[in-house]
Amino acid sequence: MFAVIKTGGKQYKVAENDILAIEKLPSEVGASVVFGDVLLVGDKIGAPTVAGASVTGEVISQFRDDKVIIFKKKRRQNYRRKNGHRQSLTLVRITAISA
Repeated sequence: MFAVIKTGGKQYKVAENDILAIEKLPSEVGASVVFGDVLLVGDKIGAPTVAGASVTGEVISQFRDDKVIIFKKKRRQNYRRKNGHRQSLTLVRITAISA
């Protein structure tokens, strides 16, 4: 069985034992997290969420993603801007899906 959850402004299709890299959660390593915004479970479609459904997971690690370089340039205008960004992520293993 699979589910579609919403966290960090994004939607993820998950099944049991899947490992996800999602937006940073304020949880310790080894802690259990519950996702309440379940949009779809198996053949049940929510409007907008499925009532009483939840997905639980376990935090594996907290880490930062690779650096992304943002470079803007306008030719012949002496305009150049260089920025970098590293997103903080949480690695989560899905342990259970309950409808």
